[in-house]
Amino acid sequence: MDTLSQHSPVMSKQLSRPALFAMAAASGIAVANIYYNQPMLGIIEDEFQHQPITGFIPTATQLGYALGLFFLLPLGDLVHRRKLIIGQFIVLSVALALAAIAPTAWLLVLASLVVGASSTVAQQIVPFAASLASPEKRGSTIGTVMAGVLSGILFSRTLSGFVGQHAGWREMFWIGVPLALVAAALMYVSLPDHRPTSRMAYHNAIKSLAHLWKREGALRTAALMQASLFGSFTAFWTILALYLQTPRFNLGADVAGLFGIVGAAGIFAAPLAGKIADRRGPHFVVWMGALLTLVAWVIFGLWASLAALVIGVVILDFGIQSALVSNQHIVYALDAEARSRLNTIFMTSMFLGGAIGAALATAAWGYGGWIGVSALGALLAVVALAIRAVEHRARSTTAASAR
Repeated sequence: MDTLSQHSPVMSKQLSRPALFAMAAASGIAVANIYYNQPMLGIIEDEFQHQPITGFIPTATQLGYALGLFFLLPLGDLVHRRKLIIGQFIVLSVALALAAIAPTAWLLVLASLVVGASSTVAQQIVPFAASLASPEKRGSTIGTVMAGVLSGILFSRTLSGFVGQHAGWREMFWIGVPLALVAAALMYVSLPDHRPTSRMAYHNAIKSLAHLWKREGALRTAALMQASLFGSFTAFWTILALYLQTPRFNLGADVAGLFGIVGAAGIFAAPLAGKIADRRGPHFVVWMGALLTLVAWVIFGLWASLAALVIGVVILDFGIQSALVSNQHIVYALDAEARSRLNTIFMTSMFLGGAIGAALATAAWGYGGWIGVSALGALLAVVALAIRAVEHRARSTTAASAR
């Protein structure tokens, strides 16, 4: 049993309902920052004309998040978590201020990298909440905090699209500064003073990730598949605002942001996917999610209309969320004592895929327009299906050999 589990009954007494809601709110505030720039990309490009690097701002944010997951997430088991969480929020507020005053696109890209890395504080809060909860309430505790995360994802694009369109993109980043500081204050007031009991050195924790990656074939499959799917997902959101600004639609960032609400249907995929996974197994749901992602891109590519975008984004979000929940189900079942490190590998791979997807989408948009982006999104979904097919064949061969 890990040390956090051993001490959770004591700590659960310190997790009050207001503290739990504060953690949910802070998680939502944190994760929202990695999506603010997507609906505003067209507006940002208008200011930084003749600076092609502007198109890579979403890529830098996703890459920063992936790097933060890999290098910062393991610290949650090794250092004073309360101080770590508060510190990350303070760094986040500084990075947002730097983004708001960035005089060039290059500096905005660098600030976005730090915004992404410091936003991983949301992934520090979720396992901390789980460790503070008593065993019989752990599921509902995680669910409450994840509701905050999903709300942050949902409303971030809508808020930034509206603010960017009516006030300016810099103002959106300025709004993020006090929000991050409020979250830091909430964590200062709400979190218990928990000191880690693990004596593993940081470099040993990082080194063990390579061992887990080599040992767990199911982890590699889930991570690579979700990376491909999240790359497909990020490709859509990176280019959507630019697509809506074209003469075909002539719509602004506020409309691009509203698609965040349209995609809310994907949130309901999580409990539904869990129920289906219980009946049919998580592998079935992963197949289903990848196929739905492919269907969404076929709709995007064949029908150039707002109706097609609305229908497609619902299917896309539903497919991505279904695959994510089921792949996590598979990963967390591999080794109960290494779940934090398994989560580090899985989430880092996923957001690296997102960063690559954003970069490829920017290139595809420049060379082939929306058709090029649609082809890229569909190709990434096919790659995910191929990865799952190879793993399924290997499992079937192993099972047959064991008979």
